[in-house]
Amino acid sequence: MQGFVRYGRAAVLAAALFAAVATVSAARAADLPKATQEMLRKGHFDSSILAGLDDELVMPPAWIEGVKKEPELKILASWDPRQFREMSAPFRERYPFVKIQYTRGSLHDRGIKTLVAYQSGRILADVIASSSNTWIDFKEAGGLTDLRVLPNFKLLLDENRDPGGLWIGQKIAYRCMAYNTKLIKKTDLPKTWDDLLTNPVWRNGTLAIPDIPSIWLSMLWDAKGAAWTTDFMTKLFTVVKPQLRKEGSSAVVGLTAAGEVPAFIGAADYRVREYAQKGAPVSYHCPEPVPVGVSQLMMLKGGPAPNGAFMFLDWFLSKEGQLAQFIGDHSIPVHKDLEQDARFLPFPDEVLGKKLAVRDEEKIRTEYPKLMAVYEPLWKGAGGETSPKRKD
Repeated sequence: MQGFVRYGRAAVLAAALFAAVATVSAARAADLPKATQEMLRKGHFDSSILAGLDDELVMPPAWIEGVKKEPELKILASWDPRQFREMSAPFRERYPFVKIQYTRGSLHDRGIKTLVAYQSGRILADVIASSSNTWIDFKEAGGLTDLRVLPNFKLLLDENRDPGGLWIGQKIAYRCMAYNTKLIKKTDLPKTWDDLLTNPVWRNGTLAIPDIPSIWLSMLWDAKGAAWTTDFMTKLFTVVKPQLRKEGSSAVVGLTAAGEVPAFIGAADYRVREYAQKGAPVSYHCPEPVPVGVSQLMMLKGGPAPNGAFMFLDWFLSKEGQLAQFIGDHSIPVHKDLEQDARFLPFPDEVLGKKLAVRDEEKIRTEYPKLMAVYEPLWKGAGGETSPKRKD
C-alpha cells in the first residue's frame, strides 16, 4: 500500500507538471499569428517546434521605424505566387506596415536580367532567391549587401551562409538516386558511389543520368577530389554506360515512377516523395557521401527598401520563417536547429548519420570548369546531347 501511495503521488505530480507545460504551450500557441497557428495545424507540429522564437524576432528598432518611410519591398524568387502568399502570411500579419511586391521569375530573370539592369543603374529587386551561381557575378559587380548585420545570421551553419555575408541559405537540397521499387532490389542499392561501378546490375542502361552535373557531380568533386571524381566519371561513362537523358531532373523522376527509367542520379528528395505519396512505385536512396547543395538568398546593395529587406530576411531565417517555407513548398530548412530534424526530411533514413558532400559555393568559379573539362568529352563521347536543363 505504501508503494502504491508513493506511485500515486508521483503520478499526480507528473500530471500536474504535464498540465502546466501544456497550458504554457497552449498560451504560446495562442499568442502566435493566426497564419502561424494554421501552419502548425496543417503540418501537425506542436508549438514547441518554435522554441526560442521570441528572441529570434527581436529586430533593431531603426529597421521598424525606417521601413515605414520606404516604398514596396521587391522580392524576386522562384516560389509560385500561391506559395509566397502562404509562406509570407505570418510576416505580413506581424508587420502589416511592410509593403511587399512579389514577382516570380525564371533563372534568367533572377540572374542575368537583374544583373544587367543593376550594372546600368536600375534595381529590379531588393531581395533575390535561388539565383544559382550568379551570386558570384553580383559579387564581382559590387552589388551585394553584407548580411552579417542580420541578428539571425548566427542561426546558420557555416556551409549555409557566405563567410563574407553576401548570401544566406534559402533551402537545402539533397541530390541522390530515385529508383523504381518494382525494377530495383533494395539489396542492389549502392552503399557508396564506388559500388555503382562494381555491381553489374547497374550497367547498360539500368541507370540514367541527366545532363546536369552541377547538382551532384560538383559536390563529389569538392568532397572526393579531382582524381577520384575523374576516375569515377570515366568508369561511369565507359563501364556502367548509363542512359543519357536530355530531360530535367524533375521530369526524370516522373519517368522513373512510370518505369521507363529503372533508376537515375540527381533526384531531389522532395520530388520523389511527391510521387511516392501518390502511390507510384518510386523511392529514394543516397550513397555516401550524400550530395547536398544550398540555394542562396541575397540582397542587392542600394535598393530603395533596405529596412524592409533586412526585416524580411531576418524573419525568414527564424524558426517561424523556415516553418512557413516548409509548409509552403516542403523546402528543407537552413536553420541549424531544424535542418537535421527528421520531420523536415522526405527520406530521413537516407540522410541522417551519413557523410555529406556539400557543394563549396566559393569554389564554383574555379573548380566547376575543371570538372566540365573532364565531364563534357565523356558525355559527348558516349553520345549525349547537351541539355537546355543543365542549370536545373
